[in-house]
Amino acid sequence: MKFAPARMTGRPTGWALAALGMLLVSTDSLWVRVSRASAWDVAFVVGVLSIVLYAGIVARTAASSWASIRTDTKPLLLAGVLGTVSQLTFLNAITHTEVPHVVAIVAAAPVLAAAVAWIVLRERTSARVAIGIALTVVGIGLVVGDSLGTPNLLGDFLALVAVAAFAVITVVWRRYQTMSRTVGLALSSAFVVVISAFWADPTTLDGRAMLAMFPMGLCCNPLGRLAYSTAPKYAPAGEVALFAPVETVAGIGWAVLFLNEFPTIATVIGAVVIVAGVLYGTVLRGRGTDGTTPLVAADRN
Repeated sequence: MKFAPARMTGRPTGWALAALGMLLVSTDSLWVRVSRASAWDVAFVVGVLSIVLYAGIVARTAASSWASIRTDTKPLLLAGVLGTVSQLTFLNAITHTEVPHVVAIVAAAPVLAAAVAWIVLRERTSARVAIGIALTVVGIGLVVGDSLGTPNLLGDFLALVAVAAFAVITVVWRRYQTMSRTVGLALSSAFVVVISAFWADPTTLDGRAMLAMFPMGLCCNPLGRLAYSTAPKYAPAGEVALFAPVETVAGIGWAVLFLNEFPTIATVIGAVVIVAGVLYGTVLRGRGTDGTTPLVAADRN
């Protein structure tokens, strides 16, 4: 694959979309806890509401959506499956461990995304991004190590599965840049609804639960996923995934402000290290020592 100087007008757009997407998705843990519903009930209701939103967008872009379905059938199915795994394991993780742990583990995404992008796309990672990724490894080690020998370990494991699927789908979005994001996300929501239907019982949900799930299903979750999935059109997968810790910081903030779930010292230190890695690898990178802009993988011809 050829490499060419990045057009910085595009790269910051990718960063902004990734940051916005993760900020919106960071509210998922808050809505789930406020609803007091099971992970399966949340998955089912939010999935149905997300399908409604995505269907409206697909209807407005019918021509391009159908074209993508015809030409990108397999990658769309792959994106749908990966999105389903990430969504279901994340929601179940929240019910098995504390929110600060789950959102901190999300910070593992840059490591996995950069590795997969290098293997699959041969997308080079700069030294600064590599150092940023290394810092996230240290941060995630502090968080997970704090759970060893405690009941939180199952939730941490589910969160790691979620973030692994999340990282791989970031690379899929990067590889197939013209593929319809909305169709892929709609497929994911449909799969979530079908699977969760076996365990969900939405008839038992009260008004409190529904009030929490509506903003999550009609706004925060689907629009956040749409913004994040669009980001790889403008920036390399490793850099886009570096913004996953936005969810870490915001999610911990929501947990402290509204759920009275306070992180341990180790989790706080880990989160600080993670944020430092993100800032160092992206917005503080500046220009190269030779005065040129950093290099990214050029689009395929």
